[in-house]
Amino acid sequence: MSAVTLPVTRPVDDIAAPVALSPSLDEESRAWLRDLRSDGSTRDGAIARLHALLVRAARFEIARRRPTLPHLRGDELDDIALEAADDALMSVLRRLDDFRGASRFTTWVYKFGLLEAAVKLRKRAWQGREIPLEPETWNLFASAGLEPDAEAEQRELLGTLQAAIGEQLTPHQRRVLLALAVDGVPIDVLADRLDTTRGALYKTLHDARRKLRRHLDECGLGPELLEEN
Repeated sequence: MSAVTLPVTRPVDDIAAPVALSPSLDEESRAWLRDLRSDGSTRDGAIARLHALLVRAARFEIARRRPTLPHLRGDELDDIALEAADDALMSVLRRLDDFRGASRFTTWVYKFGLLEAAVKLRKRAWQGREIPLEPETWNLFASAGLEPDAEAEQRELLGTLQAAIGEQLTPHQRRVLLALAVDGVPIDVLADRLDTTRGALYKTLHDARRKLRRHLDECGLGPELLEEN
């Protein structure tokens, strides 16, 4: 198991006022929470078991995505699994009070490992790749095989949309919209490159689409090109 930096002590408030457990919580989940909130060797042992569980979850997700990652070697995948487990462990320990018992504790925890592994694989897939500021071609939006009159109408719509993106949006909104909606950049990767959060990017994307919808509506055009995915 890779080395994991853990807090030496817990906040006094956490020790003095532990969160009440749900009466319907299964005994195994109760034991996990009790041990992780304890001190000394009991807590250390629980953390080691938790990390091992998260490593299994990360390796499962990596194996599931392995066919799409032919450029990664076995040792790289092992490193990714351990990094994902380390980050997932810290996330779980920070969010113990969020566990409500809707599922078993191990099921709840397992999802952290899956998520962290998926995020790290997406970032690794884009490592070294440039995120374009403009789409290479607006034909990404176009439909093939249209009749000449329909093709001309579509060209006009796309031209209006392209102009609106350039004129109505801020540079940051334009970059986020094009990266996420046109170039297919994973939101985790974009958040990392722009040193921001997923939530901030979702808000930027929402605001950009709202601006464009309003503009297209004022131009008498429909919002079909801006449908949420």
